Amino acid sequence: MALAFQETPAPTPWPTPLGPPPDDLFRLYFHDGVNKTWGNISPLYQLDTFDWTILILYFAILTVLAVYGGYRIKQVVDFWRYRKFVPTPKARFSENDLPVITVQLPLFNEMYVVERLVKAITEIDYPREKLEIQVLDDSTDETVKLAEATVARYAQLGFDIHYLHRTDRTGFKAGALEIGTKVAKGELLAIFDADFVPKPDCLRKLVDFFTDPMVGCAQMRWSHINGNYNLLTRLQTIMLDGHFVVEQTTRNRTGGFFNFNGTAGIWRREAIAASGGWQHDTLTEDTDLSFRAQLMGWKFVYLLDEDAPAEVPVEINAFKAQQRRWAKGVMQVGLKLYPRIWRSRLPMRVRLEMFFRLTGNISYPLMIVASFLQFPLLLVRYNSPFYHLMVLDLPLLFFSSISVFLFYGTAIWYLDRKRAPRLLHLPLVMALGLGLAFSNARAVLEALFGIKSDFVRTPKYSVEKTEDETWKRKKYKRKRGLLPLLELSFSLYFLLAILYALRLRMWGTVPFLFLFFSGFGYMGIMSVVQSLSGGRWFSTPRATPGASAAGK
Repeated sequence: MALAFQETPAPTPWPTPLGPPPDDLFRLYFHDGVNKTWGNISPLYQLDTFDWTILILYFAILTVLAVYGGYRIKQVVDFWRYRKFVPTPKARFSENDLPVITVQLPLFNEMYVVERLVKAITEIDYPREKLEIQVLDDSTDETVKLAEATVARYAQLGFDIHYLHRTDRTGFKAGALEIGTKVAKGELLAIFDADFVPKPDCLRKLVDFFTDPMVGCAQMRWSHINGNYNLLTRLQTIMLDGHFVVEQTTRNRTGGFFNFNGTAGIWRREAIAASGGWQHDTLTEDTDLSFRAQLMGWKFVYLLDEDAPAEVPVEINAFKAQQRRWAKGVMQVGLKLYPRIWRSRLPMRVRLEMFFRLTGNISYPLMIVASFLQFPLLLVRYNSPFYHLMVLDLPLLFFSSISVFLFYGTAIWYLDRKRAPRLLHLPLVMALGLGLAFSNARAVLEALFGIKSDFVRTPKYSVEKTEDETWKRKKYKRKRGLLPLLELSFSLYFLLAILYALRLRMWGTVPFLFLFFSGFGYMGIMSVVQSLSGGRWFSTPRATPGASAAGK
């Protein structure tokens, strides 16, 4: 009996870029995954040296970023596990036994906020005879006369307040604090930067922890008095809340090291002296001293549910300068202290956690390299089987990208009652982080190569509400330089990559390319626009619910 054979129909070829769209995308994608090739690419195609170089470099970078993403996920898990382990003082000071506290206010050209700051300090609820105030002023402009007059006015009212002015800015903020500490009366030293407006009960909330003689430092969480001012301030509050809610809480409550953030806290004078004092060989003197003190055995306390309000930068160039200083400073501290940390007898988990803390900013140079790879990667992708995206990319992208949403989303979930508005900002937060890549990558490379730079202050304008006078008529605006042009060039680069991906119907790559495009575009455009006009762009006429991080 003759057997009838039915000829197997040829697989439907994938349309060329200029061809008609597929009738059934799912069927064609599945077909491609099974046959490991598209209809217009030869099944005999072999990856060449260029392809392998791009793929290996790309997946190596993605793997490193995924490892740091996994670390962020661990922090989120630890936060929810330890969030109810609230620190409590060992004992309470009686009113007569309260220690003398010296409040130190380091300033440099802060004419718009100095009066607000000193007024807030004089309203603190603490016995006046046990409260000393030091205004440590390195200013070179009108702030000198204004600060001096403000100090004289409160001195006449009976406050123990002193004005110390330096013409030599050696050591910058660390140098000013060092000079002030030498003549301070208090055994405890409270520090508040110029952009803070501490609450009257701030010292009372912190001081009792020093009944434990081994407590060297206690600090509050930062909150934000102008978090609703414009889009930039709303995104900054989310980024800061991620650090202060998840990172600082987790490190402190799991027995790790957390760093004093330079303000909104109290130091024991003895702890500063025993740990080597304020040193100014890094741009983050606070982080440096924090880790040296904890290596000496001093305990630190972090209060998540108590906050100190502060003004965040309203202008993009000031924000970039602040982030660049933090990125460079932390890397400098890592180069300075991590060998000592690794050789210490600290538990391995603490040493590993410190490695991630001090090297985390290396992700910015890696993101720059990943950005350069995007276009050649599209070419390689087009000639590669689609299933590679599912097998390799998605797990790595989950840890490197989704971890960001979990990290910042956790902070929003903990702080806000009306969470939806700020949760919807999370994609923009991720784009903003990508947009910082060039600025922060330069800072990291400068630290690695030992390039010194001045301490660049973050200008404050006393802008708290959307109806306040805009900062465009005020001093201290930063120059934009050539960096925005580079950011705009990369934004155009990613726009072309998006168009190319759409033409090839590589839909899965478009969302990630768009994050790079929007991040670099926002940074570049806002840097140019705000430098030229000084206007308040992307501001809202009314406060967005849940946009400011008020404590629970």
